Amino acid sequence: MSKMDTDRAWALFNQADLLYGRLDIELTLDRLGAEITDRLADSFPVALCLMGGAVVFAGQLLPRLAFPLEFDYLHATRYRGTRGGEIEWCALPRSGVAGRVVLLLDDILDEGHTLAAARAKLLELGAARVEIAVLAEKRLDCAKPVQADYIGLSLPDRYVFGMGMDVHGLWRNLPGIYALKEN
Repeated sequence: MSKMDTDRAWALFNQADLLYGRLDIELTLDRLGAEITDRLADSFPVALCLMGGAVVFAGQLLPRLAFPLEFDYLHATRYRGTRGGEIEWCALPRSGVAGRVVLLLDDILDEGHTLAAARAKLLELGAARVEIAVLAEKRLDCAKPVQADYIGLSLPDRYVFGMGMDVHGLWRNLPGIYALKEN
C-alpha cells in the first residue's frame, strides 16, 4: 500500500464515528452463540460463511457454538467495483447441503438481495432449512426480500465498516463497527 493509500485509509478511520466497540461485539457474539446453540444444537447443521465479509464474524462466532457442525463457505457477490448488480456465484459449498439444516452467516443484512439469493440457492441445492445469522442489520425504510433468524446489532442507515465490512476495500479488520460521518 502506498503512503497515499495509507493516508487515505487513516483519514477515513479518523473521520468515522464508533458505533459499537470491542466489548459490545463480544457481548453480542456471546448472545448470538447462546441463541443459535439453543435452537440448532440437535440438528448437526452445515454452517456456511458468506464470503468475504462474513469471515470475521464467522471466525469469532463459531467457537461460541457448543455443538457439532460442519463448516464451509459460499461466495456470492453483487459488488464488482460498482453498487449492487446481478449475483455472481464465485464458489458454492463443497459440503453437501441436501437434506441438511444450513446456518448461513453474514456480516450485515443491508438491502438483503445477496442473502436472499444465497438462501434461494441453498434451498435449490436441497437444503432442508436455511437459518440466517447476521452480526448486524441496517435499519432501512424499505421492505427486504429476506429476514435474519439471528440478529446481533442494529445499525443506522449509514455507510458502516469494521468487523468484516469494508469502506473502499479497507478496514475489514477493525474489532468494532464504525460509520462514516454524515454530510
